[in-house]
Amino acid sequence: MDQVGAAFQVDLRGVVDLLARHLYSGPNVYLRELLQNGVDAITARHAHEPDAPATIRLRPWRDDGLEISDSGVGLTPDEARELLATVGRSSKRDLDLGVGRQEFLGQFGIGLLSAFMVADEIELVSRSAVDRTAPTVRWTGHDDGRYDLAELSRRDDDAAPGSVVRIRPRRGMEHWLATDTVAALAVEFGSLLPCDIAVEVPLGAGTAWRRVSEPELPWERAYPHELARRQGLAEFCERTLGFTPMATIDLKVPLAGLTGVAFVLPTAVPPGAGGHHRVYLKRMLLGNRVSGLLPDWAFFVRCVVDATALTPTASREQLYSDEVLLATQEALAQTVRQWVIDLLGQQSNLAKLFIRTHHLAVRSLALTDDAMLDLVAQVLPFESTDGPRTLREIADDNDEVVYTSSLEEYRRVAAVARAQGVVLVNAGYVYDGELLERLSRRPGWHIRPLRQQDISQVLSPVDPTRELEILDSLAAAVEIAQPLDVQPLVRRFEPDALPAILLGGRDDDYHLPDGAAEDDPWAAVLADLEPETGGSRQLVLNDANPTIRQWVKLDPASPVFAAGLHSMYVSAVLLSGEPLRVAEAELMNQSLSVLLQAGLAGQGPAAKDDDGPFPH
Repeated sequence: MDQVGAAFQVDLRGVVDLLARHLYSGPNVYLRELLQNGVDAITARHAHEPDAPATIRLRPWRDDGLEISDSGVGLTPDEARELLATVGRSSKRDLDLGVGRQEFLGQFGIGLLSAFMVADEIELVSRSAVDRTAPTVRWTGHDDGRYDLAELSRRDDDAAPGSVVRIRPRRGMEHWLATDTVAALAVEFGSLLPCDIAVEVPLGAGTAWRRVSEPELPWERAYPHELARRQGLAEFCERTLGFTPMATIDLKVPLAGLTGVAFVLPTAVPPGAGGHHRVYLKRMLLGNRVSGLLPDWAFFVRCVVDATALTPTASREQLYSDEVLLATQEALAQTVRQWVIDLLGQQSNLAKLFIRTHHLAVRSLALTDDAMLDLVAQVLPFESTDGPRTLREIADDNDEVVYTSSLEEYRRVAAVARAQGVVLVNAGYVYDGELLERLSRRPGWHIRPLRQQDISQVLSPVDPTRELEILDSLAAAVEIAQPLDVQPLVRRFEPDALPAILLGGRDDDYHLPDGAAEDDPWAAVLADLEPETGGSRQLVLNDANPTIRQWVKLDPASPVFAAGLHSMYVSAVLLSGEPLRVAEAELMNQSLSVLLQAGLAGQGPAAKDDDGPFPH
């Protein structure tokens, strides 16, 4: 059987659509790709001619087009046929010049192809800097896959070595080639490139060249003193990231040829906000939202780095995950971690400001790092019934550190614990419960959560005689509170200025499975206090409080009795930190209205004995 070989036919328009929709993030990358071609051409020429100029110029061209010229190596006619007849092919010229692909930013054919995202036609005029006897070539490509390749005659050949790319915008893409857009994109992508890059912009009645590239990386530039360096890096951060940093952290990973700076954010950001960083590869911008460079706990910094040995993805907008990237991530994390440890070991104003602003990041790091965990216990203040104190201070003054695992639990019992002289730590904020649990496993620490007996021992039952005295009032209170799904109880506890506390949560939060009560002190207390109740919460009325003792003397059938109970319930809800629901807010207004009317009337309803009416 005879076999016939044939090449695939490529639909160039389909390839351009694929690039625009699925590979590149948008048409704006066309300029990045063309700049990459120019830089690679200059790199190739320098391998042959080290002192050659390194310039790229961008200027408007006729019919709203754009012209990009470079002083690179250029092409001979044979090289033009080899490279441009098959878009995307690499040239053997790289090896001939002793320059491997790792020295280049992109790939010539693909970079040129990207211009079709904004143009219908591309013209390339190129003259070789290596073979000066070779004629200048002109290649014209069309988005339907056709191209023309011609050699210019000597009388038409006045081109200097290098290449010129000219493109005209396709319909609807004119704004991508406008001078202002081109200048902004050139700054975005090429400001750190080691070439002299300039854009021709209007100036008065004429034009001027605006230089957009910097000769040195900002973090490697020589400054007269450290203060000038900090100011220079802060200005660079403001230009590129949009904020003035609290501090800077120098980054260096020789394995990846990486240098740069981590800028500490001046304001707090929530955990999980994401760490997106500005990454350059060989000084060409890879992306300003590159993820995965630092671990999740380092969400308080934004990095600007340049690397030579990291690998981009196909779109050249993110980093390819390989062993070099993994090692780089580990090295960067260690650098930031050590900076935090060194800073927190000081008593400087910067350390205090950092703790105040980014304590969540420090807490997050301490979840996995023993050295940071020990430091957190020494320097970070925790909310407690004795005021903001470090865990070390609390442990030094007490036999053990007792904590609540939720904010609501802390608010319910804080006043009672404070009156008993018990120091209680609020571990209801992000990471705090996990930190205390982890610290409890370290030698020398005695840390435990709040237990059932800690609560029940301070809620003393009233004596039997007193129970009989208030029996009718309590029964009426139970009936009044039934629609609220709360069970009133009477106990004695300190402080006596606190009329009532609310135990339990909303919506059957404490209808727990078997075995859960032993892990939840409030669930256990609820079971012990009133096993027969159907309510999911307990309103514990303090019989040591003068207001409560007056309230139970009121006629249970009076409106003031019900209003008093409702008022104490709403106050207990607010004390527990729960938000008021609409019905509870209405209840508060109604009870306040009843109590005010009784007070303004100058007398309350008749009490059950001669001690006087409900106070007003």
